[in-house]
Amino acid sequence: MPLETSSRIVQALARRGYNAEREAVTLIAESATPDLALEAAIETAPEDALVLTADHVREAVESDPLPDPEQVADATPPAASANSGSPPSTNDAPPSNPSVSTGTAGRKSKQDAGAVPDETGGYPAGDRSPQQPVVANDMTGESTGTGAYDEFVGVFRDRYERLSGQLRGRVNHRPADSIEAMGGGADVEMIGLVNDIRSTASGHWLIELEDTTGTFPCLVMKDRDIADLVDELLMDECIAVSGTLADDAGIVFVDAIHFPDVPRTYRPSTADRHVQAALISDVHVGSQEFLADAWSRFADWLHTEDAESVEYLLIAGDMVEGVGVYPNQDEELDIIDIYDQYETFSEHLKEVPGDMEIVMIPGNHDAVRLAEPQPGFDEELREIMSAHDPQIVSNPAMVDVEGVSILMYHGVSLDEVIAELPEEKASYDDPHKAMYQLLKKRHVAPQFGGKTRVAPEERDYLVIDEVPDVFHTGHVHKLGWGKYHNVLAVNSGCWQAQTDFQKSVNIDPDVAHAPILDLDTLDMTVRKFV
Repeated sequence: MPLETSSRIVQALARRGYNAEREAVTLIAESATPDLALEAAIETAPEDALVLTADHVREAVESDPLPDPEQVADATPPAASANSGSPPSTNDAPPSNPSVSTGTAGRKSKQDAGAVPDETGGYPAGDRSPQQPVVANDMTGESTGTGAYDEFVGVFRDRYERLSGQLRGRVNHRPADSIEAMGGGADVEMIGLVNDIRSTASGHWLIELEDTTGTFPCLVMKDRDIADLVDELLMDECIAVSGTLADDAGIVFVDAIHFPDVPRTYRPSTADRHVQAALISDVHVGSQEFLADAWSRFADWLHTEDAESVEYLLIAGDMVEGVGVYPNQDEELDIIDIYDQYETFSEHLKEVPGDMEIVMIPGNHDAVRLAEPQPGFDEELREIMSAHDPQIVSNPAMVDVEGVSILMYHGVSLDEVIAELPEEKASYDDPHKAMYQLLKKRHVAPQFGGKTRVAPEERDYLVIDEVPDVFHTGHVHKLGWGKYHNVLAVNSGCWQAQTDFQKSVNIDPDVAHAPILDLDTLDMTVRKFV
């Protein structure tokens, strides 16, 4: 079959052991004779090349102009011999493997794989035609913060303005200085960042809200139904209150608390064809506890008929174990050099089909700054992982995949949410519930000055301006998922067995699971590869 589509070109290249730049694939597809253009480009590329570049294609075409397609048609026999040297057919059936509902299908032998090189994991790629995901808020290369005090003031002002904008349609906000001038007994509504929370001697709750004009105290009586909502509050998050001024106008008695939240009427978007994405995180290559065999089973499964619809791989941070992340980590490292860790991760990444679209964001173990938002990897690390041409973007990132918006966030703030909130509202056993809180607050890291480091930028990249269709996190090494106001929240577990440090903090990880998301329905299944 002619190589008339980009997907078939990628498939044919994968069979030969090559990945390719997107521009190279486009040039081949647009040539008069794609089959011959592909052959010529491979001949032009150096023998040790793993990636076919656009320059290889241009050089091949310019040095040896391809024949007119009509001449080729006249000279080609109706049925080419199997050993005629023509490119392998791109519509061959994928290898027949046993059912992998548990992800335990055996690894295909080199003998079975024929002459397919190791770089492709020993399998031909499936006939995929994924679209390149579009990232809306990648701040990589856009960082301007120096850590100056006025920059922190600026980022909190930006947070307030954007989140208060989401609340202004629900309350008639009056600024703090205006409320101070009002008479006692008046009805008031105010939007502000939570500046302080404390209990009174009588057991009531005093919440101090701050806006751009000042602060004002708000009292939540302990016997009111809304008192339970105080348990959900975090410092620095943006809320609105409705209530009545005391007779002396010095405090607001709160009748209602409003969060920016996801509208209950929200309806997610879906893809217009059946296509799937694998959501994973926390691979931790370089750790002695990295589950290499489980990863290989996952990669093997991606080459089977059962996974032919899985065209996207979204990795939510911590590709490697890193160095010096926690006390005595060096005693648990299998690879002690950070660049060697990424080299090894890249080799494991080559096991997945070469035509999958891959998007990855950094995590707190990766070689970027710890303060959020985290920019994507630098050029040196990108070059290490260039063979598979992944999109490496900032943490967090809103990624559009076939019309489905997926908010990818590594998830360091989940530790803080779980520590501060009651167990029934946020726990490590149910990490998705902690994610619900972030959606409710419309901010992925609302509390400043705790476990989550925040970098001041020109804008607060951590605000959730647009409601995502899917919210994907990692970090806590626990598997959990559920829907909050029709938004699917998924924490995807990890690929690292329990470390001594995790034992010391009582974390029992959920390992080697791959949530598989149907982008056309937003239904999800979980594949297990242990």
